[in-house]
Amino acid sequence: MNVNQVLESTLSPDASTRNNAEQQLLQAAEVDFSGYVSTLAHELANEQAQPHIRSAAGIALKNSFSAREYTRLRDLQLRWRERVGADVKTSVKDLALRTLASKDSRAGQSAAQFVASIAAIEIPRNEWPELMPALVQNVGEGEDHLKQASLVTIGYICESEDTELRDSLGQHSNAILTAVVQGARKEETNLDVRYAAIVALSDSLEFVRSNFDNEGERNYIMQVICEATQSGDSRIESGAYGCLNRIMALYYDKMRFYMEKALFGLTILGMRSQEEDVAKLAIEFWCTVCEEELAIEDDNALTQAEGGTELRQYFNFARVAAREVIPVLLELLARQDEDAAEEDYNISRAAYQCLQLFAQTVGGDIVQAVLGFVERNLRHADWHWRDAAVSAFGAIMEGPDEKMLEPLIKQALPVLIQMMDDNAVQVKDSAAYTLGRICENVSDAIDPQTHLAPLVRSLFTGLSSNPKMAGSCCWALMNLADRFAGEPGAHVNPLSAHFPDSVTHILRVTESSPEGDAQLRMAAYEVLNAFVTNAANDSLPIVAKLSDIILQRLEATIPMQQQIVSVDDRNTLEEIQTSLTSALLAIIQRLEREIKPQSDRIMHVLLQVLNSVGAKSSVPDTVFATVGALANALEEDFAKYMDSFAPFLYKALGNQEEPALCAMAIGLVSDITRSLGEVSQPYCDAFMNYLLQILSGTSNGNQLRPAILQCFGDMAQAIGPHFEKYLSVVAQVLNQSSTMTLTDGAFEMFDYFISLREGILDAWDGAILAMKQGKADSLRPYVESIIKFLHLVSQDPNRSEALLRAAMGVVGDLADAFPNGDYGEAFRSEWMTQLVREVRTSQEYSARTKETARWAREQIKRQGTSGQGSQMS
Repeated sequence: MNVNQVLESTLSPDASTRNNAEQQLLQAAEVDFSGYVSTLAHELANEQAQPHIRSAAGIALKNSFSAREYTRLRDLQLRWRERVGADVKTSVKDLALRTLASKDSRAGQSAAQFVASIAAIEIPRNEWPELMPALVQNVGEGEDHLKQASLVTIGYICESEDTELRDSLGQHSNAILTAVVQGARKEETNLDVRYAAIVALSDSLEFVRSNFDNEGERNYIMQVICEATQSGDSRIESGAYGCLNRIMALYYDKMRFYMEKALFGLTILGMRSQEEDVAKLAIEFWCTVCEEELAIEDDNALTQAEGGTELRQYFNFARVAAREVIPVLLELLARQDEDAAEEDYNISRAAYQCLQLFAQTVGGDIVQAVLGFVERNLRHADWHWRDAAVSAFGAIMEGPDEKMLEPLIKQALPVLIQMMDDNAVQVKDSAAYTLGRICENVSDAIDPQTHLAPLVRSLFTGLSSNPKMAGSCCWALMNLADRFAGEPGAHVNPLSAHFPDSVTHILRVTESSPEGDAQLRMAAYEVLNAFVTNAANDSLPIVAKLSDIILQRLEATIPMQQQIVSVDDRNTLEEIQTSLTSALLAIIQRLEREIKPQSDRIMHVLLQVLNSVGAKSSVPDTVFATVGALANALEEDFAKYMDSFAPFLYKALGNQEEPALCAMAIGLVSDITRSLGEVSQPYCDAFMNYLLQILSGTSNGNQLRPAILQCFGDMAQAIGPHFEKYLSVVAQVLNQSSTMTLTDGAFEMFDYFISLREGILDAWDGAILAMKQGKADSLRPYVESIIKFLHLVSQDPNRSEALLRAAMGVVGDLADAFPNGDYGEAFRSEWMTQLVREVRTSQEYSARTKETARWAREQIKRQGTSGQGSQMS
């Protein structure tokens, strides 16, 4: 292999050439990883090589040690440890460190990433003790480019998410701090070096707790950072404020002295900076203060509720600073960028977020300052200040006591509704968003008789007046629908009087041609869904008629497939079909069984849509959700559609190239089997085959495993004793799945691990319920493994309430399946008794969970005494 030629090809603009080169590299790594790494390291260190070749070598090296999946990452790291000899390792590491001194900054950057990748493997095992001293020496004695590359390396090491590395960095805190603080001092004249040091310092703060506990060291670190906020270089200043944010989050309990002496003044100065990044990070400092103090209040309240006395220190930084900080935030609200996109995070939006957090933290103390600002600027000639006034009022809708806010809102509502007609679209958008905040947080202040009609009218007018307002108006109307829905099943609610006109208005807005504004159309359909979902019973005839209109529109999209000439055409059509299908979903869910007269027509058009959409389309996801809702509504009457729909479901189950669609199909199998009950039996062979194929696949089997296991349980409950034919193979899958353990520190796997165990228990419970119906003896070969798994769950601290509730269900149903005491010894074992008692008496768990545990206890108490433990080996 000509390494230069292959590396050059990895940068080719031609996808085929690039992919071929990447495959050659992968193959070379598999055949001789030691030689592969050594060759690339030499190429990276080669000062005679072309810069782009060195960069390509660096990328290839980094990729050799990088993987998104935890298990894959560990495999790659193991390859370095086991397949590369000590001499080659030493040579490669020396080459990487030597490359940090390269005057080619891209090569130095690549080397920094490579060094960090090896460090993640070797530092936790003390296999590279020379690394940190070498980096410290580079920063202290090297030329500027070597200093910068070494500091970047330290930053990469400290920002790594590798849990083993992070756990071991504390013992290197002195070396890390020596390097980064030396580079960050005001005496450092090279601003690039100083900036790299500040970034590395920010990344390292989590690992220097022992140094922060030392007052002298802490004072020096804080001095260096505070001086950096005044460096005159916006990169360094913003990085320094970023450091202060992290320090406040990590070391709040040690910040009182510094807040009094420096940080109040420095951060307010930073908030007023004309450099946007500096101002935003200074604002975010106060966001961090508020978030920390809210978290401390929550933690202390929980500790007191549990009878504890060790409370976290709370200094009221936000309340003390409010008088100085709030006026600055209010001024910064007026620094809007009228060309900003919705997702842009600018100074005005940062100030708004911070004002919201202050309101939550200090409550009513913020109200007078904000009201004064609102009154001064609500009629300002400059729209920026009018917009700031409206936004400020909306920002304090959560935090202050509702009784304090209600009279203010009643007074402000007519003005806010009037401002929906402002000549500046930004002001109208903020007014709509503020109305949404009121609906969300203080809806009791809205008098249905006085306010609701003009409020609904103004929001619908805003929705159709300008696409830029669509999101805010949509959100406000959805909040309005949620808050005024009344009790579930109510015959009438406050929305009833406005429901017909609201539906008419939405239909008019969404009637636009395919060339119309997509954002506006999608927002309007979302509002329609909210109104349908929250419709009172007296509005159901209108909902039923609405189904006709939605179906007509969806039917009209089918011929449009033949008119597509561009990608934009396809995207527009898919957006329309998705919105219409979502509306149909909301109608079905609200009408429930009453949708039956339309069901033939609904299934006909949904099948047409599925038959006409192209590959990789997002429309089938929504269609499947709608089919699931229809199956839930019709129950066994859905069976007549299965023969025509099943091929589409099978295709989705077999489409492992689209994991989201495959996951949706698995959920739909659960919906359909639950709805059809035993009637689903003729389709279960095919369902089972597809589910087992997914599990055996290498791409998505593990990702989709929890959903598949839950599906097994639903299928078992649906077909009852007929599930016996699948019991042995399902048991094999469950036993295999139960062997998975959670590696210490693998936090990213926690949710998956818990959902997997919930799936195992759901599957077992479904099988037990199915076999209880005259086939309990079929369970006997598996009882021991079920009880062993329950014991495993009971001993593992990694568990959730839902997992324990599922465990209680299995305990109770298994005891009920064998009421004569066949397994009485196991059920009365100390660990089982302790587990049930723990769940039953916990103050943290819901009534539903505790009731399940009580029921399980009753089933255990019914166990007889004959044959105790006779079937357990």
